[in-house]
Amino acid sequence: MSTETEYRPGLADVPAAKSAISFIDGKRARLEYRGIAVETLAKESCFEETAYLLLKGELPTQKQLAEFDSELRQRRKIKSRLKDLIKCMPEHGHPMEALQTSVAALGMFYPCRDVSDPAKNWDAALRLIATLPTLVAAFARIRQGDEPIDPRPDLDHSANFYWMLFERVPSPAIRKVIDAALITHAEHTMNASTFTCRVTGSTLASPYATIASAIGSLAGPLHGGANEEALSMFEQISSVANVKPWFEKALANKAKIMGFGHRVYKVKDPRAAVIQELAEHVFAESTRPEKYEIALELEKVAAPVLGSKGIYPNVDFFSGVVYESLGIAKDLFTPVFAVARVVGWVAHWLEQLQDNRIFRPEQIYVGQRDVAYVPLEKRP
Repeated sequence: MSTETEYRPGLADVPAAKSAISFIDGKRARLEYRGIAVETLAKESCFEETAYLLLKGELPTQKQLAEFDSELRQRRKIKSRLKDLIKCMPEHGHPMEALQTSVAALGMFYPCRDVSDPAKNWDAALRLIATLPTLVAAFARIRQGDEPIDPRPDLDHSANFYWMLFERVPSPAIRKVIDAALITHAEHTMNASTFTCRVTGSTLASPYATIASAIGSLAGPLHGGANEEALSMFEQISSVANVKPWFEKALANKAKIMGFGHRVYKVKDPRAAVIQELAEHVFAESTRPEKYEIALELEKVAAPVLGSKGIYPNVDFFSGVVYESLGIAKDLFTPVFAVARVVGWVAHWLEQLQDNRIFRPEQIYVGQRDVAYVPLEKRP
């Protein structure tokens, strides 16, 4: 076999690690965390319990969950000087850039440069999971000219995140949909940001530098920004009546339908179904947004055309509409994704350290060889 046929752009289907954290069967719409279906966890579990499962490999006992929950709540606050740093950030900067910077800075306040100490690694893992909501909410408020809101230790992870964003306690339906959204986004095998995390972690970089690098990868529009793009697409369509002509024009122009299709899933993303079902409970408290009606109609119109090609709605198709209905700004969608995915990143970082070997892939050189150096004065 020649080197040319061995090359796979984007490392498509090339195994990069052995992992026991999550599993996907794209043909059966199956996503499992440590063997448990994500739909079951989203409906029956809570974010804290799911985080424990991903990090530890098994569901906790009541005592273990209570201790884990308590440890997270103790680490939610951030240093006042870190708040000052966030206040110095440009208010028009993207929240993902603010989050990446804040997480990197967090490592300066809580150094963990020696990753051979399991106790320090565990503390860093908990701190990252606990503080990402605080960092996201702090920048969201500061850029509006408001003071950041301190976390409340009497609220669970999801309710506290909502509290820090809006200074009000969410209704049970809103809390549940946030919790489910965080659970469904918490882990998804070897995606781009998780691979970035494992590559950086393989150098024995600090956990904060490792997670900051993953956040940078997630910030790209081909990865974490799809729900923002999907929402913009619904805005462009503007009405349910315009869905069919818009879709036909998009097909004719071979335009990408945001929120449709997935590298792995060839059927409807199971996470999309979960978010959609729980969103109905939130909409029952107010009204179903026009953009949600547009999304439903677009799914209906596109199904006969794209379904035969294995292209169905993914989790980003509905999540943006849900977040917007909760009052979350569009450019905060990807940071919310990071608030969830930090659990998966940390789990992969810890797994990488167990039997670490620095990543050093090969390349196929396609440039010139044996080129003679021409002195400057003799160049044309």
